[in-house]
Amino acid sequence: MELIKNINPKHLAPGITGYYAHGDKSTFGYVELEKGSSVPLHHHINEQITYLIEGQLDMEIGGIAFSLTNGMYHIIPSNTPHSATAITDCTVIDVFGPVREEYKITEIPAWK
Repeated sequence: MELIKNINPKHLAPGITGYYAHGDKSTFGYVELEKGSSVPLHHHINEQITYLIEGQLDMEIGGIAFSLTNGMYHIIPSNTPHSATAITDCTVIDVFGPVREEYKITEIPAWK
């Protein structure tokens, strides 16, 4: 057992830091977003479940706008374009299947 914040952080974009644990078939992420930070529109082969622990995160998923607040989640299907903007400081859990292999490396490549 280990504390999630003992994992080396991944700096995804300015103001966005993730801590990722990997199983054989999935990746678990604990992500902190500073107010005003954003994740550009992108997509990936992984299905993603985003759960908002705290804050307000406005997302666009498949061209539809969503506003997530404490306790809300959204399932993002594989290859679906999505983006996010932190309206407040946010804490998020992201779960990916299959494993986000690129999140195992020290430096994560720029968003697509």
